[in-house]
Amino acid sequence: MVRRNVNFTRLHPVYLFADIAKQKAAFLLKNPHAQLISLGIGDTTEPIVQTVDQKLVEKAQALGTMRGYSGYGPEQGDPLLREKIALAAGVKPEEVFVSDGSKCDIGRLQHLFGTGLKVAVQDPTYPAYVDNSIIGGSSEIIYLACQPENGFFPEIEKAPPFDLLYFCSPNNPTGAVATHAQLERLVKEVKCRGAILLFDAAYSRYIQDPTLPRSIFEIAGAREVAIELGSFSKIAGFTGVRLGWTIVPEELHYEEGGSVRADWQRIATTCFNGASNIAQAGGVAVLEPQGLQEVELQIAFYLENASLLKDAFEKSGFTVYGGGNAPYLWIHFPGRSSWEVFEELLEKAHIVTTPGVGFGPAGEGFVRVSPYGHRSHILEAIQRIGRFVNKSASMKN
Repeated sequence: MVRRNVNFTRLHPVYLFADIAKQKAAFLLKNPHAQLISLGIGDTTEPIVQTVDQKLVEKAQALGTMRGYSGYGPEQGDPLLREKIALAAGVKPEEVFVSDGSKCDIGRLQHLFGTGLKVAVQDPTYPAYVDNSIIGGSSEIIYLACQPENGFFPEIEKAPPFDLLYFCSPNNPTGAVATHAQLERLVKEVKCRGAILLFDAAYSRYIQDPTLPRSIFEIAGAREVAIELGSFSKIAGFTGVRLGWTIVPEELHYEEGGSVRADWQRIATTCFNGASNIAQAGGVAVLEPQGLQEVELQIAFYLENASLLKDAFEKSGFTVYGGGNAPYLWIHFPGRSSWEVFEELLEKAHIVTTPGVGFGPAGEGFVRVSPYGHRSHILEAIQRIGRFVNKSASMKN
């Protein structure tokens, strides 16, 4: 018989969000009439904006006609969509590779770099970086502590040797957004080490402060050391539609001088047949002026949800990070187990969150709260938070 990939033995048995779904299902089995409010997994809840939805429908209907039907498209993606993404990021269209989502590209990146590499991640971090690296055969995962004391930015110069560095800004889960000065430090250090920076900009459209960078390619020297991942999931409600992109600059080379971009194109043509042509038509519509105006209003809606939740938790005496330029809230429960707080909020307030320790050791004592929800659910959650805090306080007294 074929032997199992030994790297699976190094993984946590269940992916974080699958574990939360399991706990949620078990709770509902015991409490079938409970009205749960999910502020856990960051899944968008508001309908796709009208302009974009119309383009999705038009493309789907056109595929049912002789004139409008199309089969395989270019593996790199629709040329018009690549042009629009490139314009927004300040790169060349030929450096843009459209995909079925940045999470899928995180997995494909393991084909690009092979086995035996040392991978550094922010701690806490998006679990997909770690799990995909382990499955792909990375020799070591290096956790760089990002806590309130260091402004959720790692002491990168003190980090052990690494080959790849995953960095997410706005950050999932902490909601921290890196400044130009911080990213300049990051690029400089990665370049000095001869490493590659994998920069996740999935939430970049949530940045409202014009002084904060939305792309790593705003930083001098980044084109020589960085790959950037982007996504339509959280900016346009495409979590189920599936559409993202990866930018690989021409200047990025391996130690021996080979082109990283050429190898990524080989992966795109070998492991992938291109993103859905329907999804890509929607992506083009998102990046048109009218589409951008509509999705920006939806982003503002989610940011207002975050602001309402943040205010409620702060008024209840908690220290809250994130929001403002990022969707997620990172709430501190000092001296408490993250899973304990998760279970208490689930059992007593019927609110689903995400335990911080699920994102890495530095997440212990925190929970992540998502603003993705209908406004009525957010307002109800705020009421429940108030009752939960008051009840807990009275029990202690």
